[in-house]
Amino acid sequence: MILTLQPLVGAIAAGRCAVLKPSEAVPHFSKLLAELVPRYIDASAYHVVSGAVPETTKILELQWDHIFYTGNGRIARHVASAAAKHLTPCSLELGGKSPVVVDASYDMELAAKRILWGKCNNICVAPDYILVPRQKQDELVRRFEKAYKAFFPNGALDDAHYGGIVNDFHFQRLSALLDRSQGEQVGGAFEGKRDPTRRRIEPTTVKGVDENDPLLEEEIFGPILPVIAVDSLDEAIDFINARPHPLVLYAFTEDPVVKERLINETQSGGIAFNDTFQHLADGYQFMRYSFDAFTHLRSSVDIPKSEEPNLSLRYPPYKPEAYQLLP
Repeated sequence: MILTLQPLVGAIAAGRCAVLKPSEAVPHFSKLLAELVPRYIDASAYHVVSGAVPETTKILELQWDHIFYTGNGRIARHVASAAAKHLTPCSLELGGKSPVVVDASYDMELAAKRILWGKCNNICVAPDYILVPRQKQDELVRRFEKAYKAFFPNGALDDAHYGGIVNDFHFQRLSALLDRSQGEQVGGAFEGKRDPTRRRIEPTTVKGVDENDPLLEEEIFGPILPVIAVDSLDEAIDFINARPHPLVLYAFTEDPVVKERLINETQSGGIAFNDTFQHLADGYQFMRYSFDAFTHLRSSVDIPKSEEPNLSLRYPPYKPEAYQLLP
């Protein structure tokens, strides 16, 4: 809902008409939006289009002043290609595999608690995988188990505050990723239990994941947390830079040198230190930035007639005094 309505707020503030196309993966939300928008705002200026690929394809054939897309890179390529036919400017807020770098000197218990809380929220900025010093991997995993037991004393699957996967397709996709992974699913509290009826998968930590593991093929967007052991900060930075730029880079460190290196030597949509989600007020879909996205900074000038004597030297034929004005 936030990802749909935040850009709309900016468009309204900018005085723009707008068409909303919510994801077909959330049909109930799409139906509700289609009912509420014309009830509360001008239906002649703001409209909701429901549907899937055919409807989206038809919309993209039209010429727009601006296209704002939030989603994955695969669909974004189609959006950008369609926009290019009309030279339409685009804002692309893309998801991705958001890594978490954990410094060896950081408090592993606090890092685990904050990372797990972020992972239990299945949204685009959720932590996707962890890079941790090899000697700290097992300690971090133990701390995850402790945090899990504190969050869900009776297990996550039956907890009223724990959400399910959005639809059957994504439940099967996540299950297949777990089944194909060559990493070690951590036992104990993290048993990776699944409930297909309610489309629930309990938070599952997978350690011993290498760079070719299926869990690193695409954005996970679910409660699966791969842990990758590294031997140095250099290796962690190289691992991040070898992949598409993440939406956000998380790092748990109090070392100013580590912070500076991550800022200077990586690229990401945002970077957050020592917590997850706290950067969410940034980006082109929020507040003033969304207004800027839907407006054009247009220069203007109005030269009065009284300035004509000061402009006379610019007209040919050019006299020597005109050349003297040149730098």
